[in-house]
Amino acid sequence: MPTDYFANDPRTNHERMLAGDLYIADDPEIARQQQRAMRLMARYQGAEDADTARAILAELLDSVGEGVDVRPPLYVDYGSNITIGARTFVNYHLTALDVARITIGEDCQIGPNVQLLTPTHPVEPGPRRDKLEAALPITIGDNVWLGGGVIVCPGVTIGDNSVIGAGAVVTKDIPADVVAVGNPARVVRGV
Repeated sequence: MPTDYFANDPRTNHERMLAGDLYIADDPEIARQQQRAMRLMARYQGAEDADTARAILAELLDSVGEGVDVRPPLYVDYGSNITIGARTFVNYHLTALDVARITIGEDCQIGPNVQLLTPTHPVEPGPRRDKLEAALPITIGDNVWLGGGVIVCPGVTIGDNSVIGAGAVVTKDIPADVVAVGNPARVVRGV
């Protein structure tokens, strides 16, 4: 007999997701928002001029600062939980799974194939098999450089002016004004 994880919780799975609590992604509102994001991502990918692309990006994301350049393709879960600060450059193939909020500061440089991953899953096999998940926000400060192929894990904050070397896997917070490299990423020096 399956476990009823939400017996005393009247909220929808979408409401649980927004609260950062465990949920199951079988909610009609979740599906509607994911389909919206897929349509907008496809339009963004096919935009033929910068003005059209910018308008689509502004519709897809929560907030896009002045002078932001995001090279397609861009992959998101919802888009509505992502903010990008002014003058930030995002190279090709950003995957930003925004089940929780993703905040990218101003003047950042995001290399190709970067992954910003907010979703988490239970370590215990039963709840994971039952498709429970949650998410933790990611915050990237101002003037941060994420090298190509960097992976930022759920709940991580990267401080202002820091540099994350190509291919690093960031599993813990990184302070401001440092260079971090490796898997897991570790601070190797100041900037």
